[in-house]
Amino acid sequence: MCGRYANARGAAELSAFFEAYDETGGQLSAAYNIAPTDPVPLVRAEGATRRLSMARWGLPRPWDRRSRQVMINARSETVATSRAFSAAFARRRCLIPADGWYEWVPLPDGVRRPYFMTPHDGAPLAFAGLWNPAGDGAACAVITTAAYGGLAEVHDRMPLVLPAPAWQRWLHSDDPVADLLAGGGADWAAGIEIRPVGRAVGDIHNDGPALIARAAASQVPSAAAGPAEMTLF
Repeated sequence: MCGRYANARGAAELSAFFEAYDETGGQLSAAYNIAPTDPVPLVRAEGATRRLSMARWGLPRPWDRRSRQVMINARSETVATSRAFSAAFARRRCLIPADGWYEWVPLPDGVRRPYFMTPHDGAPLAFAGLWNPAGDGAACAVITTAAYGGLAEVHDRMPLVLPAPAWQRWLHSDDPVADLLAGGGADWAAGIEIRPVGRAVGDIHNDGPALIARAAASQVPSAAAGPAEMTLF
Protein backbone atom coordinates (compact mmCIF):
# COMPACT_ATOMS: atom_id res chain seq x y z
CA MET A 1 0.00 0.00 0.00
CA CYS A 2 0.97 3.65 0.10
CA GLY A 3 0.04 5.31 3.38
CA ARG A 4 2.67 8.02 3.70
CA TYR A 5 4.87 9.85 1.20
CA ALA A 6 6.86 13.04 0.63
CA ASN A 7 6.89 15.90 -1.85
CA ALA A 8 9.30 18.75 -1.13
CA ARG A 9 9.10 20.43 -4.54
CA GLY A 10 7.35 23.71 -5.15
CA ALA A 11 4.76 24.62 -7.75
CA ALA A 12 7.25 26.26 -10.13
CA GLU A 13 9.46 23.17 -10.25
CA LEU A 14 6.56 20.74 -10.62
CA SER A 15 4.75 22.77 -13.26
CA ALA A 16 7.95 22.92 -15.31
CA PHE A 17 8.73 19.22 -14.83
CA PHE A 18 5.24 18.07 -15.81
CA GLU A 19 4.73 20.85 -18.38
CA ALA A 20 1.55 21.84 -16.54
CA TYR A 21 -0.21 25.13 -15.95
CA ASP A 22 0.07 26.09 -12.26
CA GLU A 23 -3.34 26.34 -10.56
CA THR A 24 -2.15 25.73 -6.99
CA GLY A 25 -2.70 29.38 -6.01
CA GLY A 26 0.24 29.44 -3.62
CA GLN A 27 -1.18 26.57 -1.54
CA LEU A 28 1.65 24.12 -2.24
CA SER A 29 4.49 23.86 0.27
CA ALA A 30 7.17 21.28 0.99
CA ALA A 31 5.78 18.27 2.88
CA TYR A 32 7.98 15.40 4.05
CA ASN A 33 5.30 13.44 5.89
CA ILE A 34 2.14 13.46 3.79
CA ALA A 35 -0.69 11.51 5.40
CA PRO A 36 -4.27 10.71 4.34
CA THR A 37 -6.59 13.78 4.08
CA ASP A 38 -3.60 16.14 3.64
CA PRO A 39 -3.64 18.57 0.71
CA VAL A 40 -1.46 17.30 -2.14
CA PRO A 41 -0.58 18.39 -5.68
CA LEU A 42 -1.82 16.48 -8.69
CA VAL A 43 -1.53 16.82 -12.45
CA ARG A 44 -4.63 16.34 -14.59
CA ALA A 45 -5.49 16.99 -18.22
CA GLU A 46 -8.03 19.45 -19.55
CA GLY A 47 -8.10 18.98 -23.28
CA ALA A 48 -4.53 19.30 -24.50
CA THR A 49 -3.48 21.24 -21.39
CA ARG A 50 -1.98 19.75 -18.22
CA ARG A 51 -2.94 21.47 -14.98
CA LEU A 52 -1.18 21.31 -11.62
CA SER A 53 -3.73 21.75 -8.85
CA MET A 54 -4.40 20.77 -5.25
CA ALA A 55 -6.58 17.97 -3.87
CA ARG A 56 -7.17 16.13 -0.62
CA TRP A 57 -5.61 12.69 -0.41
CA GLY A 58 -8.43 10.21 0.03
CA LEU A 59 -11.62 9.67 -1.95
CA PRO A 60 -14.90 9.73 0.01
CA ARG A 61 -16.82 6.45 -0.05
CA PRO A 62 -19.59 6.99 -2.66
CA TRP A 63 -21.93 4.50 -0.96
CA ASP A 64 -21.55 6.08 2.51
CA ARG A 65 -21.23 9.84 2.25
CA ARG A 66 -21.74 10.26 6.00
CA SER A 67 -18.58 8.31 6.79
CA ARG A 68 -15.35 10.18 7.50
CA GLN A 69 -13.32 7.26 6.19
CA VAL A 70 -11.60 7.80 2.86
CA MET A 71 -10.04 5.54 0.25
CA ILE A 72 -6.39 6.48 -0.20
CA ASN A 73 -5.31 3.59 -2.47
CA ALA A 74 -6.82 1.74 -5.42
CA ARG A 75 -5.44 -1.64 -6.54
CA SER A 76 -4.19 -1.73 -10.12
CA GLU A 77 -5.60 -5.24 -10.56
CA THR A 78 -9.21 -4.17 -9.91
CA VAL A 79 -9.32 -0.39 -10.41
CA ALA A 80 -10.98 -0.65 -13.85
CA THR A 81 -13.89 -2.75 -12.57
CA SER A 82 -14.30 -1.72 -8.92
CA ARG A 83 -17.55 0.11 -8.16
CA ALA A 84 -15.56 2.51 -6.01
CA PHE A 85 -13.01 3.50 -8.66
CA SER A 86 -14.14 2.46 -12.16
CA ALA A 87 -15.83 5.77 -13.02
CA ALA A 88 -12.81 7.84 -12.00
CA PHE A 89 -10.49 5.40 -13.78
CA ALA A 90 -12.44 5.84 -17.00
CA ARG A 91 -12.69 9.65 -16.88
CA ARG A 92 -10.48 11.26 -14.22
CA ARG A 93 -6.98 9.82 -14.12
CA CYS A 94 -4.16 11.97 -12.76
CA LEU A 95 -0.48 12.00 -11.82
CA ILE A 96 0.51 12.57 -8.19
CA PRO A 97 4.03 14.04 -7.80
CA ALA A 98 6.25 12.60 -5.08
CA ASP A 99 9.88 12.44 -4.00
CA GLY A 100 9.36 8.98 -2.53
CA TRP A 101 7.22 6.92 -0.18
CA TYR A 102 7.57 5.30 3.25
CA GLU A 103 7.03 1.76 4.46
CA TRP A 104 7.66 0.07 7.80
CA VAL A 105 9.40 -3.32 8.11
CA PRO A 106 8.73 -5.36 11.28
CA LEU A 107 11.88 -6.66 12.98
CA PRO A 108 12.16 -9.80 15.15
CA ASP A 109 11.86 -7.83 18.41
CA GLY A 110 8.58 -6.24 17.29
CA VAL A 111 10.06 -2.85 16.35
CA ARG A 112 8.95 -1.54 12.96
CA ARG A 113 11.78 0.14 11.05
CA PRO A 114 10.80 2.88 8.57
CA TYR A 115 12.29 3.07 5.09
CA PHE A 116 12.04 5.79 2.45
CA MET A 117 11.94 4.63 -1.17
CA THR A 118 13.27 7.30 -3.51
CA PRO A 119 15.06 7.44 -6.90
CA HIS A 120 18.84 7.22 -6.80
CA ASP A 121 19.03 10.08 -9.31
CA GLY A 122 16.84 12.43 -7.25
CA ALA A 123 14.21 12.86 -9.98
CA PRO A 124 10.54 13.36 -9.06
CA LEU A 125 8.19 10.39 -9.24
CA ALA A 126 4.76 10.39 -10.86
CA PHE A 127 2.34 8.12 -8.99
CA ALA A 128 -0.61 6.95 -11.07
CA GLY A 129 -3.73 8.35 -9.47
CA LEU A 130 -7.47 9.02 -9.72
CA TRP A 131 -9.42 12.09 -8.71
CA ASN A 132 -13.03 13.06 -8.12
CA PRO A 133 -14.75 16.37 -7.37
CA ALA A 134 -15.24 16.76 -3.62
CA GLY A 135 -17.16 19.70 -2.23
CA ASP A 136 -15.58 22.86 -3.62
CA GLY A 137 -12.33 21.07 -4.45
CA ALA A 138 -11.05 17.63 -5.41
CA ALA A 139 -9.96 14.40 -3.76
CA CYS A 140 -7.56 11.76 -5.05
CA ALA A 141 -6.25 8.25 -4.52
CA VAL A 142 -2.92 6.58 -5.35
CA ILE A 143 -3.02 3.43 -7.46
CA THR A 144 -0.88 0.61 -6.07
CA THR A 145 0.58 -2.49 -7.65
CA ALA A 146 2.50 -5.59 -6.58
CA ALA A 147 6.01 -4.54 -5.51
CA TYR A 148 8.88 -5.26 -7.89
CA GLY A 149 12.33 -6.68 -7.27
CA GLY A 150 13.95 -5.81 -3.94
CA LEU A 151 11.08 -3.46 -3.08
CA ALA A 152 8.98 -6.55 -2.37
CA GLU A 153 11.16 -7.23 0.66
CA VAL A 154 9.94 -3.99 2.24
CA HIS A 155 6.23 -4.41 1.41
CA ASP A 156 4.23 -6.53 -1.02
CA ARG A 157 2.53 -3.40 -2.46
CA MET A 158 3.89 -0.11 -3.78
CA PRO A 159 2.63 2.95 -5.69
CA LEU A 160 2.25 2.47 -9.42
CA VAL A 161 4.89 4.82 -10.84
CA LEU A 162 4.54 6.00 -14.44
CA PRO A 163 7.48 7.04 -16.65
CA ALA A 164 7.27 10.29 -18.61
CA PRO A 165 6.49 8.59 -21.97
CA ALA A 166 3.31 7.14 -20.42
CA TRP A 167 1.92 10.37 -18.95
CA GLN A 168 0.01 11.53 -22.01
CA ARG A 169 -1.79 8.22 -22.43
CA TRP A 170 -2.58 7.99 -18.73
CA LEU A 171 -4.08 11.45 -18.53
CA HIS A 172 -6.38 11.12 -21.55
CA SER A 173 -9.44 8.95 -20.99
CA ASP A 174 -9.75 7.97 -24.65
CA ASP A 175 -6.40 6.14 -24.57
CA PRO A 176 -6.23 2.46 -23.52
CA VAL A 177 -3.96 2.09 -20.51
CA ALA A 178 -4.39 -1.54 -19.39
CA ASP A 179 -0.74 -2.26 -20.17
CA LEU A 180 0.41 0.59 -17.90
CA LEU A 181 -1.21 -1.06 -14.89
CA ALA A 182 1.44 -3.79 -14.98
CA GLY A 183 4.10 -1.38 -13.69
CA GLY A 184 7.80 -1.08 -14.36
CA GLY A 185 9.15 -4.38 -13.07
CA ALA A 186 12.43 -5.34 -11.39
CA ASP A 187 14.62 -3.34 -13.78
CA TRP A 188 12.82 -0.14 -12.80
CA ALA A 189 13.02 -1.04 -9.12
CA ALA A 190 16.82 -1.21 -9.34
CA GLY A 191 16.82 2.58 -9.71
CA ILE A 192 15.12 3.08 -6.35
CA GLU A 193 17.09 3.54 -3.13
CA ILE A 194 15.66 1.77 -0.08
CA ARG A 195 16.82 4.13 2.67
CA PRO A 196 16.47 3.49 6.41
CA VAL A 197 15.20 6.62 8.13
CA GLY A 198 14.54 7.71 11.69
CA ARG A 199 11.44 6.73 13.61
CA ALA A 200 10.22 10.35 13.87
CA VAL A 201 8.34 9.88 10.60
CA GLY A 202 5.91 7.64 12.46
CA ASP A 203 4.33 10.73 14.05
CA ILE A 204 2.23 12.58 11.45
CA HIS A 205 2.82 15.85 13.31
CA ASN A 206 6.54 15.72 12.45
CA ASP A 207 7.76 17.29 9.23
CA GLY A 208 10.96 18.56 7.64
CA PRO A 209 13.89 17.26 5.58
CA ALA A 210 15.38 15.36 8.55
CA LEU A 211 12.62 12.77 8.09
CA ILE A 212 14.04 11.55 4.76
CA ALA A 213 17.70 11.61 5.87
CA ARG A 214 19.47 8.26 6.13
CA ALA A 215 19.31 7.10 9.75
CA ALA A 216 22.53 7.17 11.73
CA ALA A 217 23.56 3.90 13.37
CA SER A 218 22.50 5.21 16.79
CA GLN A 219 18.97 5.83 15.45
CA VAL A 220 18.53 2.34 14.03
CA PRO A 221 16.97 -0.32 16.31
CA SER A 222 19.51 -2.93 17.40
CA ALA A 223 17.38 -6.00 16.72
CA ALA A 224 18.97 -8.88 14.86
CA ALA A 225 18.78 -8.51 11.10
CA GLY A 226 15.83 -10.19 9.43
CA PRO A 227 15.69 -11.35 5.81
CA ALA A 228 14.90 -7.89 4.44
CA GLU A 229 17.70 -6.33 6.44
CA MET A 230 20.25 -8.77 5.04
CA THR A 231 19.29 -8.41 1.40
CA LEU A 232 18.20 -4.81 0.83
CA PHE A 233 21.61 -3.20 0.62
